[in-house]
Amino acid sequence: MTTSSRDLISVPLTAALFRGAAEIETTGHGVTVHRLPSRARAQSTDPQLAMVEAQPSGVHLALRTAASTIELEVLRSRTTYTGIPPRPDGMIEIVVGDAPVASATTSGGITVTIDMSTGARFVEEGPSSTARFTGLPDAPKDVEIWLPHNEAVELIDLRADAPVEPAPDRGRKRWIHHGSSISQGSNAVRPTGTWPVVAARRASVELINLGLGGSALLDPFVARTIRDAAADVISLKLGINLVNTDLMRMRAFGPAVHGFLDTIRDGHPTTPLLVVSPIYCGIHEDTPGPGAFDPDALAHGAVRFQATGDPAERSVGKLTLTAIRGELARIVRDRRRTDSHLHYLDGLSLYDQADAATHPLPDALHPDAATHQMIGERFARVLSDLPA
Repeated sequence: MTTSSRDLISVPLTAALFRGAAEIETTGHGVTVHRLPSRARAQSTDPQLAMVEAQPSGVHLALRTAASTIELEVLRSRTTYTGIPPRPDGMIEIVVGDAPVASATTSGGITVTIDMSTGARFVEEGPSSTARFTGLPDAPKDVEIWLPHNEAVELIDLRADAPVEPAPDRGRKRWIHHGSSISQGSNAVRPTGTWPVVAARRASVELINLGLGGSALLDPFVARTIRDAAADVISLKLGINLVNTDLMRMRAFGPAVHGFLDTIRDGHPTTPLLVVSPIYCGIHEDTPGPGAFDPDALAHGAVRFQATGDPAERSVGKLTLTAIRGELARIVRDRRRTDSHLHYLDGLSLYDQADAATHPLPDALHPDAATHQMIGERFARVLSDLPA
């Protein structure tokens, strides 16, 4: 007998079901996820940050249930740009035990299209979509439902054909990671395929992913968010957004890094803290930002990035990835004289020029799905070996 949605039990979407979120907000349709708390969000008017922190990268529902059928109804929100190919539809994955067993793509919802030449915004509203998972083992089990890493969703209803309760705490170490769109998962194709999730699952740690596309900019409110959160290990992957936004010069960069670390240390004086420099990115290794879309690629219907800065301006403090790696290594080396729990990881150990020859960045900036997997596996070994 086939179970229909009418036969399912509606499950209250309480905060106890969520893992990896800072806050759960009640909306007109249901609930939505935030990866930054309201106090942090109130200190920024940047629409880019507002968009990406509401995209639930690393966030999942953790359930204990005997249900064989589970549905999650969502209303997605996505942003597209005139003249730029839209990103693939978001994906919802279900994991039973420790194995991903099925996935469903989102559709409909709210699409905002922005014309970057004029600033005009066009809004198209569509229906909600439902991810339906059937044939699950009809015995008590732990189930995870991973939300899209690349688009915001309002969760309207969770339904199952058996009672659902929050999964028990597994006692895993809590890892907070902060980084850029690469850490959020750009160009990964599924939420469990972003490199931080790959690393967390392999190292058996609980991930709180503060990978914020275009927004790893040493914002003090992000440092305070990390300071105030429970954590057993913290990592900060810094650099690429500071170059491709051309946000600051070397004079400001060093003190800003020190201030960011000082704030985190106010709440985590002895927590293992790993500073990770940028992975290899040929366009910005020795050429400053800002970064921009490559118009020739767009003319052919593809997305590719380019660096538009002048390498000669390195002499006046413009940032490149090479310069940032050197400065981050120096800062950590100096601070370790009084902070033995601070560590440095050269991002080139995760992805270097040789890797770029075999696993090229398809848009010259973000790894593809296979490269996310590779980076995640390499970082899992780092997590496992990190001194307590």
